[in-house]
Amino acid sequence: MTRLLLAVLILANIASAIGVIYARHRHRVLFDEVTRLERARDELNVEFGRLQLEQATVAESNRIDQIARVRLGMKFPETADIVVIRP
Repeated sequence: MTRLLLAVLILANIASAIGVIYARHRHRVLFDEVTRLERARDELNVEFGRLQLEQATVAESNRIDQIARVRLGMKFPETADIVVIRP
């Protein structure tokens, strides 16, 4: 009887140790994944900031006006060229 109890306790101890080892390994794997995802998030935030700055620069009205005048040869119509159509 004593040997059986001792064997059960030893098996329970081994099973508990294996559970602790598995839990620690799983924790390390998940921690590595969280760290990798946080790094990717930070890189995406930096890229988003760059894109917002680029969008603000490209959408600036003075720049659009300059491109329209230089590249497309556009200009504001003269007062005499404006026609108002009423219903």
